[in-house]
Amino acid sequence: MTSPSLTEVPVLEMSAGWHTGAPWAELREAVTRHGAVVVRGLGPRERGDAVGLCRSLPVPLMAEREPFAPRDRHAEGVYSSSRWPPDQPMCMHHELSYALEFPALMIFACVTAPGTGGATAIADSASVLGALPRELVERFERDGWLLERTYNGDVGVSVAEAFGTSDRGAVEAYCRANAIDFEWRGDGVLRTRQRRPAVVRHPVTGARCWFNQIAFLNEWTMAPEIRTYLIDVYGADSLPFTTRFGDGTPVPEEAVTAINGVYDEHTVSHPWRAGDVMIIDNIQTSHSTQPYTGNREIVVAMAEPVRLADCAGPLAVPSI
Repeated sequence: MTSPSLTEVPVLEMSAGWHTGAPWAELREAVTRHGAVVVRGLGPRERGDAVGLCRSLPVPLMAEREPFAPRDRHAEGVYSSSRWPPDQPMCMHHELSYALEFPALMIFACVTAPGTGGATAIADSASVLGALPRELVERFERDGWLLERTYNGDVGVSVAEAFGTSDRGAVEAYCRANAIDFEWRGDGVLRTRQRRPAVVRHPVTGARCWFNQIAFLNEWTMAPEIRTYLIDVYGADSLPFTTRFGDGTPVPEEAVTAINGVYDEHTVSHPWRAGDVMIIDNIQTSHSTQPYTGNREIVVAMAEPVRLADCAGPLAVPSI
């Protein structure tokens, strides 16, 4: 397989039946080869059509757990895009890269294209890995990365939205089963920590991929005024989320800046048209959302669940 070192996202004009049988098999192979493809010409123009299309694909869908931002659930495994301020970019990330099970495929169906902006951008994670400072990669490969979250009920998702239940016993059982350290604080506030590998191997191609949300979920990626506000309100040790080196050491601002800078250098944008369907290999390709104006509706499906243990690496079975 070749690496998706792209200058643009491949756009394929497909005939009827593209999402079944042999056409789908060819398309699925193209996604692995390029990292992402766009199907144009026969896509959905209504939300119900988009939901139906996602559910008709010959791949297993998965329910989202541990989201970082709220979504609307349209059907089992099919959601709205994350609710996010339209004037703020959603930075590069791999969906659920902090979970022990995550989607191998992300499927985006554009119902309403934005007035301006709003592109879904991608970056090849193998190329990003090769361009990052060597000493930074070596440390993250050695120690992994640590995601810290505080479910305070005010910012981000609630405990019930993250874990599918508000029952403390069920939440604790989920955390134990998924290598998440936890503690309950006053007023039902939940604090969690989970250590994960920063580099994995693609289960099909064997390519080493920079696979994490170290920069996106780090406090230094926040707008300075938002970071200052959150620290003032919740304290530096109780932010809704931040990331650290796997040994618990803070990730310095310059490291986060370097990671985001490499992402910027490898970003390829796809401007949406209504009816477009974009399919992304979630392991070898990160994605982001650019700021936009006007209405924008993207239906999202998470497909082909894969276990972190199947992406062999030194921290494939993590521990706190």
